[in-house]
Amino acid sequence: MDKTYEGKTVLITGGAQGIGLGMAQAFAREGATVILADCDQKAGAEAVEKLKQEKLEVAFELCDVSLENQIVELFETVGRENKKLDVLINNAGTGFQKPVPLEELLASDFDRILNVNLRGPLLCTKYALPLLQKSNFPAVLNITSTRAFMSEPNTFGYSASKGGLEALTHSLAISLAEKRIRVNAIAPGWVETGPWEKESKRYEPKHSKADKEQHPAGRVGVPEDIAEAALFLCSEKACFITGQSLTIDGGMTVKMIYV
Repeated sequence: MDKTYEGKTVLITGGAQGIGLGMAQAFAREGATVILADCDQKAGAEAVEKLKQEKLEVAFELCDVSLENQIVELFETVGRENKKLDVLINNAGTGFQKPVPLEELLASDFDRILNVNLRGPLLCTKYALPLLQKSNFPAVLNITSTRAFMSEPNTFGYSASKGGLEALTHSLAISLAEKRIRVNAIAPGWVETGPWEKESKRYEPKHSKADKEQHPAGRVGVPEDIAEAALFLCSEKACFITGQSLTIDGGMTVKMIYV
């Protein structure tokens, strides 16, 4: 049986852990050569070892997406080794800080979050363009968050960056349409990544009855939920979809809660 991504190259930023690693495994199982770009060397090594145990095609590149020079180097390396790029998934993200009241917020902390979560995807897409244009069916996928639409107190940088990434998605989709590059987003809700973290941070999830019941779907999300949608949105089956954002949260954000 043919695999959907046979012969295709997929790059996932923040791909060494969590949702990124879940997507990496899914794309590689569908035949893709997957490049994990991440700022955590140890997590990257562990991720490659895990996926290669399944005899999957995967490589790791060290990259901090808040630093433009490292992004440039990343795509120069990808170009030398792969010649083209079929899918770019801008998944790297950070909360960086504990929530603090506005009067205690440091501009440098706010800037750091935006540099990773918003500026990073913009620059990655910019420098990926020459490689994406060599693909017969290029796609970009941005991983945003339901925090783009709703917030907890004092999460200014994270909420603003994810909201900005939602807007950047439709801006890129319109701007890159003439280059035949589709751009979409997935906005995950609560996704449990414990088993998908590097060994030193891995844990077994424990969710209360209340945790599960706040989701109409009856459970907390897992990386596989996001990965399945990513496989579809980046495939030729989604050829008429661009500039869109798909919320995947088990229905959590549409449930009215009365206190």
